[in-house]
Amino acid sequence: MKHSTTHPTRRGRGPAHRIGRSLALVLPVVLVLSGTLAVTRVNWSGSPSRSVLTASDTVATGAPAYARSRAPQDVLRDQLLTELQDKDPGVVLTHLQQAVDDRPSLAGYCVSIARTLGRAAVNIYGPARAQSYARPVCDTSFASGVQSAHN
Repeated sequence: MKHSTTHPTRRGRGPAHRIGRSLALVLPVVLVLSGTLAVTRVNWSGSPSRSVLTASDTVATGAPAYARSRAPQDVLRDQLLTELQDKDPGVVLTHLQQAVDDRPSLAGYCVSIARTLGRAAVNIYGPARAQSYARPVCDTSFASGVQSAHN
């Protein structure tokens, strides 16, 4: 008796096989993209009152790709400067301190952010009133910013 070395004839690969193969290729891409979008919706600032910037908002700006991915300290600084327009510097300094407490990686940028806030406060409130909000956040850098803007 002779054994056949060929495999039994296979049926043609049907639509289920093609769908399964397509899903195997597409599903990992979809999962990565949905995970990326989920991360961009997380409020990393620690301030629940701030609106969250979504991925679609950054794409809609039309900025180059390198400008869309901003460093966390730049995002925080811009959020606090915007908040300074509506709230007094004391509230903004509290939010800066909370952000640094929540994300210790921002501590190295606290001084420059506080100085920037101090300079901006002088433009909004004047030197005397801005100085009245100074307190020891980030080694009194806010007061240093007020002083440098006043001179």
